[in-house]
Amino acid sequence: MKIFNQLLSFLGASYPLKEGVEPAVYFLGIGGIGMSALARYFQSQGVKVSGYDKTETVLTRQLSAEGIAIHYEDKIEWINKDAQLVIYTPAVPKDSIELNFYQQNNYTVVKRSEVLGAITNAAFNICIAGTHGKTTTSTMVGHILRHSKYGCNAFLGGISVNYGTNFWSDSKNVCVVEADEYDRSFLKLSPDIAIISSMDADHLDIYGTAENMEQAFIDFSKKVKPGGLLISKYGLNRAADLGADQMLTYHLTDNKANVFASNIIIQNGSYQFDIEWNDFNGGNWMLKGVVLNMGGKHNIENMLAAIAVAHHIGVEDKKIIDAVADFKGVKRRFEYILKSSHQVFIDDYAHHPEELRALITGAKNLFPDKKCTVVFQPHLFSRTRDFVDGFAEVLDLADEIILLPIYPARELPMEGVSSQMILDRMHSEDRMLLSKENLLKHFSSEKDAQVEEGFTGNMVITAGAGDIDTLVEPIKEILINKN
Repeated sequence: MKIFNQLLSFLGASYPLKEGVEPAVYFLGIGGIGMSALARYFQSQGVKVSGYDKTETVLTRQLSAEGIAIHYEDKIEWINKDAQLVIYTPAVPKDSIELNFYQQNNYTVVKRSEVLGAITNAAFNICIAGTHGKTTTSTMVGHILRHSKYGCNAFLGGISVNYGTNFWSDSKNVCVVEADEYDRSFLKLSPDIAIISSMDADHLDIYGTAENMEQAFIDFSKKVKPGGLLISKYGLNRAADLGADQMLTYHLTDNKANVFASNIIIQNGSYQFDIEWNDFNGGNWMLKGVVLNMGGKHNIENMLAAIAVAHHIGVEDKKIIDAVADFKGVKRRFEYILKSSHQVFIDDYAHHPEELRALITGAKNLFPDKKCTVVFQPHLFSRTRDFVDGFAEVLDLADEIILLPIYPARELPMEGVSSQMILDRMHSEDRMLLSKENLLKHFSSEKDAQVEEGFTGNMVITAGAGDIDTLVEPIKEILINKN
């Protein structure tokens, strides 16, 4: 109750709660990955949690099983009118019946980013930002600190495979937070340590220009507390404008960075490598024989940033190595669904051209002798319009590409914008646009790649941030039954 009252005070809500009043929070868009982490946080604090989302998902079913009441119709009859705090995501439309009821009846209605900022206000915060890589990197940081017994609270943008959740709590007042650039949410945070993995243009429906988006990341870097540390990818555009009292760069292999990897060896879809560190104070450090059981060289780079955090705060070398070896990844981040000598199936959240480039090149590097089939569901009409040429170029890297219709998410259709725009700009002869139903029929009828000249088997990759994940199990079953 004390923590909840402090939070209400910070957010400008009425407090303290009267004796006997049950603390309650209501979520609009509770099924979002960031929202669900907050929902789990409040439930861990003994607060009654309930909420609305427009569709039932695996995640909302998990929340329901954990005792959180969720409904899927935008109706006032279903809401909690006794909630002292209402949290909403910007993805909730402005004409939402429930949102308007709460706003018009003097409830304390705040965005997720404001609540996250309030929760972490008095904590030691490790905040991970970037157009790409932030979910994996934040989960890596949280895992190392948890596995090593250093301890942390974690608010993640993905489901940790090790723990099956996107939130966990700890008595230690340290928070690992995924810092979301959408709607400038990350500017509500106060990092003691910040990571910036990338600043590629995205969310241009919010920012307008790439320059505006870069400026938001620069502003985020300057939110690092006095004496804090900024860890950024070496070679970022406008890196000279980033600001913090202490700064460290990292890169996969470039030795001009403060932290980089060397002696990288591929072993059965895993990596072994050494880490070399030359810091801002002239200190040197090396960590040998690190093993990462996760595909994609970009994930070695993500792990470099996570290990840099762990080393900076004093986690012992052996505990770092043991934690990394035990890291099982993040759901839908280069996630192996099937992995055998003749059949590999990878599922990934990639929804930006550069994410797809890292995914496809990483997978082909690990399995160069397999036919690479990519199934991609574009996410948002605006993103498809803004990056259509980039999508076409990157998808041409695959041996076969299957496009699904655009997943609209929060957007209404845009005239002339469709997946066909990408298909028309591609050069690969082996490309097609299919509905989800016809995709499954295609996989059921397609002959095995292993009988084709030049290939020793199939590698299927499903990618996208929409509802393509609902096809993962059906595709998996088809592939298993065919082999």
